[in-house]
Amino acid sequence: MVKGSAGALVEIDEARLGGEGVLVDVSHSSLNYKDALAIAGRPGVIRADRLIAGIDLVGTRRDTGELVTVNGRGLGETHDGGLAELARVPEDWLTPVPERFTPAQAAAIGTAGYTAALCVLKLGDADGPVLVTGATGGVGSLAIMLLSSTGHEIAAVTGKPAEHDRLRELGASTILDRAEFEQPGKPLQPELWAGAVDTAGGTVLANVLSQTRYGGTVAACGLAASAEVHASMMPFILRGVALAGVNSVFTPRAERDAAWELLDRALDTSLLDAITTSITLADAVPTAQRMLAGQTTGRTIVDVHSSIAAAM
Repeated sequence: MVKGSAGALVEIDEARLGGEGVLVDVSHSSLNYKDALAIAGRPGVIRADRLIAGIDLVGTRRDTGELVTVNGRGLGETHDGGLAELARVPEDWLTPVPERFTPAQAAAIGTAGYTAALCVLKLGDADGPVLVTGATGGVGSLAIMLLSSTGHEIAAVTGKPAEHDRLRELGASTILDRAEFEQPGKPLQPELWAGAVDTAGGTVLANVLSQTRYGGTVAACGLAASAEVHASMMPFILRGVALAGVNSVFTPRAERDAAWELLDRALDTSLLDAITTSITLADAVPTAQRMLAGQTTGRTIVDVHSSIAAAM
């Protein structure tokens, strides 16, 4: 596991994990923005003096040998997380990994893919083009893949021109510059989007709402730009726009299962593999620093067997 203040790797033993719950032999975790914040020692993520980081884990139950995953649930925040070779978690946190996914692919999906699936489900049968902000990130990339597989026309918002071709390969038909959404706009703008998946928040989200068509839904799951949203009520009252918040940490079991069913049914694993980078535990600290600097794209998985487990 990666230590938030010093980035150290240290050995732990089973006793460190306590005696309640199911033991899982972890094979893979992933590196998410929240993990990067924790690894860098930023406040607001880890809520304990000493905690194993990692909001995702994939591994086999020691009692049954079943391949399972845990996404969110407080991993890496209030409960020891997935950046270790062994975890102990409550049984009702475990989600069986669909048979067609390898452990590495399940980790690449992780919280990002599961969150993207929750967002897509919130949009329902959006009849028209769908906007995705933060398109080169994990949630954005996987949302594009899922929306494309279900026949939607997709516009992707990014500030990374070098990624335009890759976004088109994932299924985006239109690429928009993030700068177009970063300045305050009119309360009601042209009705462009039947729905949207927003990972940015702030002014970006306010502009997305102002451009959403009558009766459209915006699924909001992130605040990479800002946690503050200064938006007009006009899109909600005059156009009936719905803002649907997505919390992937404490999602009820039925919604989790529906999200993983969508991923199993619709996700193109060849596209997933193309946006996935695998690193070792020892690589987690420098990779987290690059992630916080906006220098990573797609999904980053951690092969926990490539280095010793670590704790903080």
